[in-house]
Amino acid sequence: MNKNLFKPTYLKELCQKYSLNPSKKYGQNYLTSEGVIDKIIKVADLKKTDTVVEIGPGFGVLTLALASRVKKVMAFEIERKLDEYWKKEIKDQEINGDKIEIIWGNALKELIAYSLQLTAGYKVVANIPYQITSNLLRVLLELENKPESITVMVQKEVAERICAERGVMSLLAVSVQYYGDPKIIARVNKGNFWPSPKVDSAILQIRIKSAQGGSALGGEKGKRNKRFDEEFFKVVKAGFTNKRKQLWRNLSEGLNIDRDKVKNILTEIVGNEKIRAEELGVDDWEKVVVGLDDC
Repeated sequence: MNKNLFKPTYLKELCQKYSLNPSKKYGQNYLTSEGVIDKIIKVADLKKTDTVVEIGPGFGVLTLALASRVKKVMAFEIERKLDEYWKKEIKDQEINGDKIEIIWGNALKELIAYSLQLTAGYKVVANIPYQITSNLLRVLLELENKPESITVMVQKEVAERICAERGVMSLLAVSVQYYGDPKIIARVNKGNFWPSPKVDSAILQIRIKSAQGGSALGGEKGKRNKRFDEEFFKVVKAGFTNKRKQLWRNLSEGLNIDRDKVKNILTEIVGNEKIRAEELGVDDWEKVVVGLDDC
């Protein structure tokens, strides 16, 4: 590991050498704390046999630390100006050619194809560009071949939204918690990055759930399936259409279902026809979906 990668002065030199300006568009804020890197790796629970997917490796402060602990790192990088840097770095560090694979392009577009090449149980570990957090999590969680876990650095406020409980749920929280169990591992002060972002960050880990539930919409007993997933998110998106409105109204108007039927379902499931979308947990939503399917 090149310890200079933790020094802002060295990172500035690298940016100048490769004609880079840390991009707000891509959310390029480089980690400059070895302690934070160690914490990310520790909680990711990595093994020598693991394959890790990383998004936005930049100059590789996390990538190189990962490579020394796992079988392979597949890193998606959108900035082609770093091609020369990575060829030189892999050679200088005497890294086995199969140890680090840099995949050039937009991870949001490339992940689907590359995920099918991965064996089950791969892990995602990354300091992700903050502007793509929601879209990236959606892509990862909807993959046919999902990761075993996702350990990422995100904005603190976003991590808190994702880990929300009944009463303050959002569409993002429901979407993530449908597929996994999210947990904030640690808060990370903005001073641990160069350039320093305007907000603090957090290490977020999502352990992927097994596909249980939703049997009333078809498929094997006790198993979710593609149809249930589609119905689930159609209902949830309708439910969050207007947060000021009670849930029955959003569902009735958004799904074109008789209001009394919706009210009866909500009363039966949560005991309150006047409940709002943010007050339901994932298990409540699953029951609502099944109830509406019977209408």
